[in-house]
Amino acid sequence: MNGLDPALHQPTRLTVLAFLSGCQEAEFSVVRDYCQVSDSVLSKTAASLETSGHLRARKGYVGKRPRTWLSATRQGRAALAAHLAALQQLAAAAEAAGSETDAEGGQGQG
Repeated sequence: MNGLDPALHQPTRLTVLAFLSGCQEAEFSVVRDYCQVSDSVLSKTAASLETSGHLRARKGYVGKRPRTWLSATRQGRAALAAHLAALQQLAAAAEAAGSETDAEGGQGQG
């Protein structure tokens, strides 16, 4: 289906990008806690999304402690919007097809 982004099929990547689309930037630990994943899983997910151009990682320090901040890129925000719209179209088409089946006498009910 047009608009679906293969990079966002994996639930953790979709969740990370969806979270980041709601803010300008978030510290790694905040994203990790929201997504309820380990450091390792988020690190791999962020690297994958960064490679595909959906996410940007910025490293720096708070005092003497290293920190990483993540943000969705413009491309990532656009891809997420297109992906969600495609999912909504897919769901609407399935619902319409189900309604047609019901109107025809309930054929196809499992």
